[in-house]
Amino acid sequence: MGSFDWDLVTGLMHLDAAALDVFDTTPDAYDGRPESLGPRVPPAESARLDALVSSALKGGLDSYGAYFRIRCHDGRLRWTHTQGRVMRDDAGRPYRIIGIVRDATEELSHSAERLGLDDERRRQTSVVESTTAALAHARTVKDVIDALGDAHGLERLGSMGMVMGLVEAGRIHLVAEGPPGSFVPGTRYTRIDEQYPMSEVVRSLQPRFLDSAQEFAEGYPGLWARISSMDISAAAYLPLIAQARPIGAIGLLYQDKDGFTQDERNLLVALGSSIAQSLQRAMLLEQEHDLAEGLQQAMLPRRIPSVPGAQIAVRYRSARMGQDIGGDWYDVIPLPGGRVGAVIGDVQGHDTHAAAVMGQLRIVLRAYAAEGHSPATVMARASVFLHELDTDRFATCTYAEADLTTGVLQIVRAGHIDPLLRTRDGDCRRLPVEGGMPLGLSAEFGRLEYPVATVELDPGETLLMCTDGLVEQPGADLDDGIRFLADLVRGGPGDLQLLADRLCEVVDDRGDDDMALILLRRRGDDVPQGGGRLQQHVAPGDPEALVAARHMIGAAVRAWGARGRADEIELVADELIVNALMHTDGPAIVTLRVLTGTQRRLRVEVEDRSSALPRRREAGDSGVSGRGLMLVDRLADVWGVEPRGSGKCVWCEFVMD
Repeated sequence: MGSFDWDLVTGLMHLDAAALDVFDTTPDAYDGRPESLGPRVPPAESARLDALVSSALKGGLDSYGAYFRIRCHDGRLRWTHTQGRVMRDDAGRPYRIIGIVRDATEELSHSAERLGLDDERRRQTSVVESTTAALAHARTVKDVIDALGDAHGLERLGSMGMVMGLVEAGRIHLVAEGPPGSFVPGTRYTRIDEQYPMSEVVRSLQPRFLDSAQEFAEGYPGLWARISSMDISAAAYLPLIAQARPIGAIGLLYQDKDGFTQDERNLLVALGSSIAQSLQRAMLLEQEHDLAEGLQQAMLPRRIPSVPGAQIAVRYRSARMGQDIGGDWYDVIPLPGGRVGAVIGDVQGHDTHAAAVMGQLRIVLRAYAAEGHSPATVMARASVFLHELDTDRFATCTYAEADLTTGVLQIVRAGHIDPLLRTRDGDCRRLPVEGGMPLGLSAEFGRLEYPVATVELDPGETLLMCTDGLVEQPGADLDDGIRFLADLVRGGPGDLQLLADRLCEVVDDRGDDDMALILLRRRGDDVPQGGGRLQQHVAPGDPEALVAARHMIGAAVRAWGARGRADEIELVADELIVNALMHTDGPAIVTLRVLTGTQRRLRVEVEDRSSALPRRREAGDSGVSGRGLMLVDRLADVWGVEPRGSGKCVWCEFVMD
């Protein structure tokens, strides 16, 4: 016989010389860690001991004892017995176990006794392992009930039926009602002070074992009168206790059983503790999920507005794993002049804080877009807002502004994945968009420049924007996921809503991340005419932005019916932009709009930060500059200059046939 002293804080266990002899281990081979005894204890025995000690610690027990076998150096299995006393602090937390281990070979030398103990050990080990394994995957209360109530689970416990109730506001809510046909009317909700076995164990926090039908009938005559036809011969009711408070009770009903042995009672009490922990975890996960999902749904748009000239489909799917919530969002923003803004984004994290940040960021982006800011300005201001918010989260985002009269798309990307474009013939390709840093980070590092990509969306074409939950696959490259998504879009149905549903099936099958999706299709009919407006930000030294602005102007001229004056308009607009960039220190903001009245006119405005007014001058025969305003004066029907705060706006108008 030897002794051990196990420090639960450090995890080290001291064994005296006699205890080392019991384990057939030398002092040199043991380093104070319980894992070092692994070669001496077979895995099945180790799992059973772990479950026993864990049950004692969680169940508030002061001691435990068990027979188990060790494997000696010569390969023989030898019976051993251990007994431990659990030391707890004033708060009830265990911090130390002291006990003994002894050679039990002679004690269990009788073969019949050993055989019976072997069978019981195997049965108990099987029950503990299988039940614990089933409960480990339970994430909801229903999962816990299903894990315990399936036929194999009841068979392992030797029970013919199970009832379970949860404590709710001073009542017990029956959530599992036993075998089919066993439900007793009026017991769905019962008070804790009523004369029912589950109420009693919740009040007393002690298990109640009914060894016979007579004991059941005498203890609970009202309930027995309603269930006597079930031929119940014994029952065990266990309180489900978590963190020193009752959260419910479970009852196991038996037929053809005559009482409970002490080992059976110990086994059921230990399982009751494990069930309570799994049940509490499931209840907390459900509560957090309900709260987070409610918050998420409140933050997302309640409805998608009807936008003339566009078909729109949106989807959001929460993850099946984790807390089932995240910071993914979408938004569709109607804008003046037949334009629409589409936003897709993902706030870092998968919790209620991510959902709260998402809601604030969505509102801010909508407000900036509705104020008429350019896409680049909308993104930059949103980044500053997120940086100044009291959070350590960042967000990726893509904002697309579509003019449905021209089909011009202006897309800005902040660390997000590229959008896709589905053509009228069903093909699908990736739209490479030069991106800036994620929102929040770009403001932190002072890099608020967001390049604007300008493309044309022809009637019947569809823009697809999504979060990475739709394209990320475990162990696969992100580009492979985007190619896989493009293949799905190519083979998907033509109807926009059906296509969105088909894409969501990918997330429903995988379920390891949340996902948001926007599909925006430009329609060829009922496109609003007149009143169109486009805007482009052109930074100094950014030739790509200048090319995008020229592209925008050309697309607008074609779409708005000014093809006869296309060359004149493009030349004048380009001249005004270049002048603003050459003669001022800041960027230029180009705005095109259609003015209606007695005549339809196309107006070009170029804003800059300089208050100095332009002036006409003679270029001379060999001069390379000075002809800009001459071209504007000759080609435009009318032009002028307006002060704009600290800067000015040079504008010109062209009559459209």
